[in-house]
Amino acid sequence: MNPAFIFLLLFVGTPTLELYFMIQVGSEIGAFSTVVLVLFTAALGGTLVRMQGFSTALRVREAMARGEIPAVEMLGGALLLVCGVLLLLPGFVTDVIGFICLVPAFRHALVVWFLKRANIMRHAPPNQAGPPSDQRVIDGESRREDDSK
Repeated sequence: MNPAFIFLLLFVGTPTLELYFMIQVGSEIGAFSTVVLVLFTAALGGTLVRMQGFSTALRVREAMARGEIPAVEMLGGALLLVCGVLLLLPGFVTDVIGFICLVPAFRHALVVWFLKRANIMRHAPPNQAGPPSDQRVIDGESRREDDSK
């Protein structure tokens, strides 16, 4: 599927879906209560994202102190950022998706799924990769004889 079409669908479909659900909820509980509920979920989501963000930063720091690459933790932090944006957007659909992403087990499973599907390429800096494995290296010393004046 064309990425531009997917973006257009999200750009038009998400606000339309949010508006539909806000009208439905507003007709059931009232307009003022709907606005208060949207503001409450944004505040609650922001607080939860902040708390989990600090714990993610702590796990990244601990992994780096052990000499490990904190790939899962860093991707989890990026996903937390997306969750925070979803929770701050007004609406109930984005709030539900954002709160689901705040569950650590779901977030970890999503990151692991992404890492399995990702095409990860590793590059070594020049002259740091070592000799090619199919060549034989002879260790020794040399002396230049034409400069012996």
